[in-house]
Amino acid sequence: MKRLCSLLLLAMAAGGCASTPPGDRVEHDPWESMNRGLYGFNEGVDKISFKPLAKGYVKVFPSPVRRGVTNFSRNLSTPGSAINNLLQGKPVRSLQELGRFLMNSTFGIVGLVDVASQSGIEAHPEDFGQTAAVWGIPSGPFVMLPFFGPRTVRDAVAIPFDIAADPLRYYDDDVVRWSLWLLRFVDLRARLLPLEGMLQDSPDPYVTVRESFLQNRQFEIFDGNPPVEDDDEFFDEFLEEEDY
Repeated sequence: MKRLCSLLLLAMAAGGCASTPPGDRVEHDPWESMNRGLYGFNEGVDKISFKPLAKGYVKVFPSPVRRGVTNFSRNLSTPGSAINNLLQGKPVRSLQELGRFLMNSTFGIVGLVDVASQSGIEAHPEDFGQTAAVWGIPSGPFVMLPFFGPRTVRDAVAIPFDIAADPLRYYDDDVVRWSLWLLRFVDLRARLLPLEGMLQDSPDPYVTVRESFLQNRQFEIFDGNPPVEDDDEFFDEFLEEEDY
């Protein structure tokens, strides 16, 4: 969350200095008009459904319960993360992810408690979009998907593989499976509530979302050490001077 806040602030600065009218195009967003329309659609759906659910979730459930749901959700992503670490040529990290899954699923009560992190086993989350990037597959243009939100074409194509790697996908009871998926999504939406103030202060929320997503994605693909371009030197100095 701290990193996302920093990236949102950077994106707001970039948007304030170089935001473009809706009809203009930038190199990584040739479908801007369509993306803005889908962004508005997602915002409308969110306001009448997921946002109220997230606010109610935060109001009803105390922080320890919400933390347990977050841990549970993250634990279910570790098998897919183990696969992707292996596909990226990181066998040690792959074994660590498997170890985290086994430890949290047993001693952590099906993942509600992150005992692996408490034991010093670091998490190394990876997904199929990141693996595709490591394999050299181009990102393609930025695209705003209905319900799924901001993606690149590469990430959008990888979504079915990420879903297939989710252990919950193979649970027999449809009602339980879909209920847990909804709970995980509402928990994720609740964790994004603190960022809304920043978006409201942005001169162009769409640009802020787009730039923060792309910067965060580069951060994830390069394991926290993305290549630095000359134009980014100011922002690097900004991050070093500020602590959020």
